[in-house]
Amino acid sequence: MVDRVLTTVTITLATVMLATLGLGFSASAESEQNSAPRRARAQSQGKTTMKDHSQHSVAESAPAAPRPRTRARAKISVKSSEATAYDQSQRPALVEITLVETFVGDLSGESAVHALQVRREDGSASMVSMQRFSGKLGGREGSFVLQGSETVDKGRIHATWFVVPRSGTGELTGLRGEGGFEGDFGKGSDGTLDYWFE
Repeated sequence: MVDRVLTTVTITLATVMLATLGLGFSASAESEQNSAPRRARAQSQGKTTMKDHSQHSVAESAPAAPRPRTRARAKISVKSSEATAYDQSQRPALVEITLVETFVGDLSGESAVHALQVRREDGSASMVSMQRFSGKLGGREGSFVLQGSETVDKGRIHATWFVVPRSGTGELTGLRGEGGFEGDFGKGSDGTLDYWFE
């Protein structure tokens, strides 16, 4: 009798343990099945985020397209000029020059020029200048400042200049540009300005 009871208890315990193991295995399998799609979605989202970030980085690093430029031409003549030596203690002398120039062409107006010059005994010279142009450029009216670098040799002047950023006013606000001029020093020259707007 006791043996049969023990056998029955043993069988019952074994059945309970198998059932428990079965439930644990089933829950583990179900958990694995549920987590697999989540991992797949996370990996997909990670790839998408990395792709978006990569595309964003490429877009940020791409150079800006150059702005289209327009070339303006003008005849420049000297309306008035005055030169004053401000340091002759050594050679070459240092000279301050003020001029008023007139522009005719795509650039139409007047410009007040202030230049500092190193004048050598052979008549050659080097200068730096600032001038404020007031008038019209390509039909737009306003003013802007040009910064220049000039050399004079054998009576000829060669110069480069550029528009000082944020110096434009009126319809010439935002103007940028660069160019130069050449001609007979103190008489007249041909100037160009390749310009665009910010």
